Amino acid sequence: MTVDLGLLLAAFGVSYFMGSISTAILVCKFMKLPDPRKVGSGNPGATNVLRHGGKKAGLYTLIGDLLKGFIPVLAIHIGLHDPILSSVACMGAFLGHLYPVFFKFKGGKGVATGIGAILGFLPLLGAILIGIWLFMAFVFRYSSLAAVTAAILAPILTYFLYPGIAVYLITISMLSALLICRHRSNIRNLAAGKEDKIASKE
Repeated sequence: MTVDLGLLLAAFGVSYFMGSISTAILVCKFMKLPDPRKVGSGNPGATNVLRHGGKKAGLYTLIGDLLKGFIPVLAIHIGLHDPILSSVACMGAFLGHLYPVFFKFKGGKGVATGIGAILGFLPLLGAILIGIWLFMAFVFRYSSLAAVTAAILAPILTYFLYPGIAVYLITISMLSALLICRHRSNIRNLAAGKEDKIASKE
């Protein structure tokens, strides 16, 4: 299967630039909250905003991060009907969150944006991963543990849910590897019993 190089670049570029929009920073600025890069874990993501800005700010950040992955990938998936282009768009949105061009390439860990992007072209897989995350977060109260568990299971689920579609398995495996890599410090803290549990200001 061959795909036009221009379409590949466009799919990646549009998704990357949307992914580069930092919802956490914008929400905190709009709500006059501390810059999430300067408090707590320093991560511009929903969990850190939840802890230091409250439930409403955390929810806004979560929704924004999901949508910036979901919208471009869904649009490309519906408009172009090509698994390679959808996969490239997924990675573009995810990498945009991790390495945002608008914020000196220093972004978050990509959980919500990654799941949003997956929902855009593999909705069944995305829904199952959300279920895994919610279950682990509810039972153990660690956002990082929930994210890493979902990342570990994602390639396995992809293999069985979409057999024979190598580009999907490669894409999800790359996304999972990057997400686990971004959680290295969290994994060390979990092993040492020092990881913060999910909590927030009221």
